[in-house]
Amino acid sequence: MHHGTIDREMRECIDNCTECAQTCQECASECIDMGTKDMAHCAKICLDCFDTCLTSANLMSRGSDFHSAMCGVCADICEACAAECEKGESEVMRRCAEICRRCAESCRRMAAHV
Repeated sequence: MHHGTIDREMRECIDNCTECAQTCQECASECIDMGTKDMAHCAKICLDCFDTCLTSANLMSRGSDFHSAMCGVCADICEACAAECEKGESEVMRRCAEICRRCAESCRRMAAHV
């Protein structure tokens, strides 16, 4: 359990979650602008990832006892988002997939700290 101290690994995960949320929001916006059905699905999962990443970062930042569980969910959503964004051809989508993968890895480590 986490009791108020943010170590290097947790700080890295908070930073990854924050960067991932920002990138997912950019990608969702681009997908919405494209206006196709495939892009609508990508936009939805990017917005799910955005919300989950911000929640995970917030829970870690305030030392919540629930951060490990949330980080496990976040890792799953980040992986799904990365898989969806990898299908795209834009630079934003490729960057989103890469950052989602990095975030998923650090969230998995946090989820293991129960």
